[in-house]
Amino acid sequence: MSSEPVSGGWPGGGTGPVVAAVDGSAGSGRALEWALTAARLRDAPLRIAHVRTYDIPLVDGPSAPVRMRADSDPVLDEVRACLDGRAGLPPLEFVSVDGRPGRELPRLGARARLLVLGSRGRGGFASLLLGSNGLTCAREAPCPVVVVPRPHGEAGEAVPADRPRVVLGLAVPAPDENALAYAFAEAGRRGARLQVIAAYAWSVLSLTPVGDFVLNAVADQETEKAYGELAAAQLAPYRERHPDVPVDVVLASGDAAGHLVDASHAAELVVVGRHRRGPARGRVLGSVTHAVLLHSACPVAVVPPPT
Repeated sequence: MSSEPVSGGWPGGGTGPVVAAVDGSAGSGRALEWALTAARLRDAPLRIAHVRTYDIPLVDGPSAPVRMRADSDPVLDEVRACLDGRAGLPPLEFVSVDGRPGRELPRLGARARLLVLGSRGRGGFASLLLGSNGLTCAREAPCPVVVVPRPHGEAGEAVPADRPRVVLGLAVPAPDENALAYAFAEAGRRGARLQVIAAYAWSVLSLTPVGDFVLNAVADQETEKAYGELAAAQLAPYRERHPDVPVDVVLASGDAAGHLVDASHAAELVVVGRHRRGPARGRVLGSVTHAVLLHSACPVAVVPPPT
């Protein structure tokens, strides 16, 4: 089992707690269960946090301190009651914070190994697949964020009990080192097989003499070969550091998000980088990451890039 920190890490990432955001909703209950397992796998404490929006502090803004409270919180009281007497729990800490969840939760992740929350909480429209807090945390938190979705209607392919699967979206030819390191480490912790999906652009179309467009098979094969060689080179150092993690590389043309969502039906976790490298600056979500968060059938880990 590997405990390798992600390269390029984040403040406190090596020794901080796992943070689970709760708000009394069914979604936060599922996130809490996932976070309990994540904390045990890391031998880490679990900080269970509730952001109380009904008591907004007068002082706000990015420089305002995190206001933690020790008085009674009905949401945390309910969580304590549910966990009372359960065996095998990691060290627990309960924290109430006043403010807006979209601001306070990313700040709680500043000294965390991991921030875990449900895809949507108590607020918003019931039809939403991803609430604003999940989207904001995935975009803003300085640590990896795991978003746990609500159950999907279709179960999909069953995950083998003897060899669970972690899926990694590999952005060839500009891979995210943090996402790679996180995916290998997580697969090692879980005794899982790592499925790496490297998607490339749609096949080249050629115009025939009769005016029809057909797939250029030669160009498609050349592109797939080039992506395969790049992916093998990028994965090699991580495979050397994690020899016990079996790796399957899937080269697929077309929509990367679609391939990752399809794979999520038979996975325990999908790992994606926050965004692809490009001219955009600041904390932004790439279109693939956004789509996977909206439609994945399993939890999604969004890993921030190296600082």
